[in-house]
Amino acid sequence: MNKLYIGNLSEEASPLELESIFEEWKVPVSGPFLVKTGYAFVDCPDEKMAMKAIDILSGKVELHGKLLEVEHSVPKRQRSCKLQIRNIPPHMQWEVLDGLLAQYGSVESCEQVNTETETAVVNVKYGSKDQARQALEKLNGFLMESYALKGSPGAGARPKLQSDVPLRMLVPTQFVGAIIGKEGATIRNITKQTQSKNPLKILAHNNFVGRLIGKEGRNLKKIEQDTETKITISPLQDLTLYNPERTITVKGSITACSRAEEEVMKKIRESYENDMAAMNLQANLIPGLNLNALGLFPSSGPNMAPSMMGGPPPGAQASYPSYGQSESETVHLFIPALAVGAIIGKQGQHIKQLSRFAGASIKIAPADGPDTKQRMVIIAGPPEAQFKAQGRIFGKLKEENFFGPKEEVKLEAHIKVPSYAAGRVIGKGGKTVNELQNLTSAEVVVPRDQTPDENDQVIVKITGHFYASQLAQRKIQEILLQVKRQQQQRASSVSGPGAPPPLRRK
Repeated sequence: MNKLYIGNLSEEASPLELESIFEEWKVPVSGPFLVKTGYAFVDCPDEKMAMKAIDILSGKVELHGKLLEVEHSVPKRQRSCKLQIRNIPPHMQWEVLDGLLAQYGSVESCEQVNTETETAVVNVKYGSKDQARQALEKLNGFLMESYALKGSPGAGARPKLQSDVPLRMLVPTQFVGAIIGKEGATIRNITKQTQSKNPLKILAHNNFVGRLIGKEGRNLKKIEQDTETKITISPLQDLTLYNPERTITVKGSITACSRAEEEVMKKIRESYENDMAAMNLQANLIPGLNLNALGLFPSSGPNMAPSMMGGPPPGAQASYPSYGQSESETVHLFIPALAVGAIIGKQGQHIKQLSRFAGASIKIAPADGPDTKQRMVIIAGPPEAQFKAQGRIFGKLKEENFFGPKEEVKLEAHIKVPSYAAGRVIGKGGKTVNELQNLTSAEVVVPRDQTPDENDQVIVKITGHFYASQLAQRKIQEILLQVKRQQQQRASSVSGPGAPPPLRRK
């Protein structure tokens, strides 16, 4: 959508004046200004320039004493149930925005648009035209955290602006000078100077490689067939904690390698942008947690959004947030039975490496029967280790295509709590558990009529995507810590200093 609508114009406004404003703010146009009474239209060369015009001119620049209103121009036939909301606070939780949008009708879809602005932009589709119109009227100018929302009608799905992808390419040493070139010659010089034999090497983060290969190698085979190249990928055994990248080697003619590189990059970019979108939606669910500091994600710059689920950057030492306690915890995570091989890896290499990386004990329990659909992964370690181990498992399932490309990985986790503390997790009339679910977006269930085990413990079930599950686990552990402290204080006040705590009767 490159065509702009310019509203709130005075009758004196002329095409020359509008042209002067756009030139002053360095917004190029690709055609003349069509000025009507009170409004005008103009074409921008591309979507990026149209978004720039909206962001820097709308509601900020005056002409003849009136603030310009700049938005996408939408044909009447497309003015249906869609609208675009801009200037959304950058750290707003997705659930809060969903709740706001739902006040005006049934939201069929809400998609975030990648932009270069600090604030967020979403395309929204309502169930009816009237709902979209009402939402536009109410939300335009609505204040959220000191940000005034901006709305425009009918903005449909638009191509995403491309973001930087963490990628390095390896070339033979003798070609390094050619890359720089005399007076800054471009990479085309290499293509001209290189003969028919052309091995191309690409370094890509291991997080993306599973999706590049595809289930049973289908994606990679298709690229090889379509481009007439031979593609090999370095083995997992070559990875280390400080080098989470795999080498992708492409062999073929110059033209074939170029085509293969384009297809490989499409897959890597798609994986990266899907991960980045998921992270942008959920990163604020765990307050105070610096995901980059955890060393789980690849990074290509200070503003690079994290991406599921890699290792610490080469040469970097990971640091971890303090959760307020460092006691070991045990979590039972349930994964598809078919995914057990991927988690264990060849000769157990993957699960061993994961255990070392996370600093946790990771074991897979025996199957309950031949037809079992889920297997239990037993993870024991402190909170930081739980975060790293569970995060890698969620990421591995996504990489190996056990979930669809647009499907969120949602797993069930069990944690055991003392039976006397179960009531505190539930709360009076289920108040606490309901608040947990609303806060975390995870499903939290304490099954009724449980018989405590030999350690007088019962199970709490948590189901959700990775960040929702992590937040729920941490909140439940906070409740248990409060119960433990209260018991200690009660025992101390009853028994006096130095006396042992009273025994509990089962």
